[in-house]
Amino acid sequence: MTDTAQPAASTRRILAASLIGTAVEFYDFYIYATAASLVFGKLFFPASSASAQLMSAYATFALAFFARPLGAMFFGHFGDRLGRKSTLVASLLLMGGSTVAIAILPTYEMAGWLAPLLLCVLRFGQGFGLGGEWGGAALLAVENAPPGWRARFGMFPQLGAPVGFIAANGLFLLLGLLLTQEQFIAWGWRIPFALSVVLVGLGLWIRLRLTETPAFAKALEEAPPAKAPLGELLIRHPLATLAGTFAVVACFAIFYLTTAFALGYGTTQLGYSRETFLGVQLGAIGFMAVGIILAGYWSDMTTPRRVLMAGCVATVAAGFVLAPMMGSGSILLIWGFLSIGLFLMGLVYGPLGAFLPGLFPARVRYTGASMAFNVGGILGGGLTPIIAKALSDQGGLGPVGLYLSGAAAVSLVALAFVRRQVEV
Repeated sequence: MTDTAQPAASTRRILAASLIGTAVEFYDFYIYATAASLVFGKLFFPASSASAQLMSAYATFALAFFARPLGAMFFGHFGDRLGRKSTLVASLLLMGGSTVAIAILPTYEMAGWLAPLLLCVLRFGQGFGLGGEWGGAALLAVENAPPGWRARFGMFPQLGAPVGFIAANGLFLLLGLLLTQEQFIAWGWRIPFALSVVLVGLGLWIRLRLTETPAFAKALEEAPPAKAPLGELLIRHPLATLAGTFAVVACFAIFYLTTAFALGYGTTQLGYSRETFLGVQLGAIGFMAVGIILAGYWSDMTTPRRVLMAGCVATVAAGFVLAPMMGSGSILLIWGFLSIGLFLMGLVYGPLGAFLPGLFPARVRYTGASMAFNVGGILGGGLTPIIAKALSDQGGLGPVGLYLSGAAAVSLVALAFVRRQVEV
């Protein structure tokens, strides 16, 4: 093997390892969001009203977002002290194991209140594992990037999102075409959770072959690792942590409005079948990948911050067309809004792999990037389906659009306070 072939193979392995973890993350999260929108309310909660059951299912969806910062603290601590590789393996095992276990849960009819309790425990496990996943995957990519390629390497973890979404959405669509409604509710919904084991196995096979990143190795040569990375982060880098946290609010809000909320709204209030609406979302997700790739190249030509700010401005405007397009009754206009929204999601998500690590020095970078991303996830995504459902019940889609614009404005203000970034 030539000298050039070995680095090329190593680079492919690094980028694949960073992409596969985020693909598993979004696959796991989106099969949960889809199942919560379609069946979890009926299966895991007592019958009171359809709306109350759906809200309860969305509440379990939100639980993982509150577990994610705890996972970020835990895995960030070991990622900054022991290294990126072993931490990424552990987070993937916990995340995937929790997802696969959901496939064998008893329902409320079988086990009473034990069923939603176990669902919440496993959902917490998903979130805890995910808390260490994205930050480690982003660092794996950008800390191995050659000069001038940081954002393009950093976009690979983000590209896992449309890959995971397509796998999840496509599988649910296929099940809807092959199974009756009764079969899907009885056992069909369990299949996507069980199949997560395939993605997890692939991810482990790739990650166990990795070596440590050059930036982490260099940081260890210069000084011992931080004894308490979270404490050092909050004492020495509080403004960067706050700016990074609020900068990610827009991407989470727009994603879960155009996926989890839109699916629930489209199949209940608008009356579309599950298969029709899943097909519409599947047809729009490609625009997210286009937005991520465009953002990666654009960020290396300018800066990740500038691209994020441009995406936030456009998302503020998108909030004002949410109601007329989503509420039009036209499947073409609904697809148009979802396509616009997911493209903008790509613009405000794609640069984060380069932007957030650039806020922190290597010795606390895993903790810093993970905490900002996951606390921002609570603010932007954790409660979004619940809030949007409540807003739409009370005032229609207009307030939901204003909620999206407000989330983007929050991120825009946070980005305005970031002036310089460290070299990754």
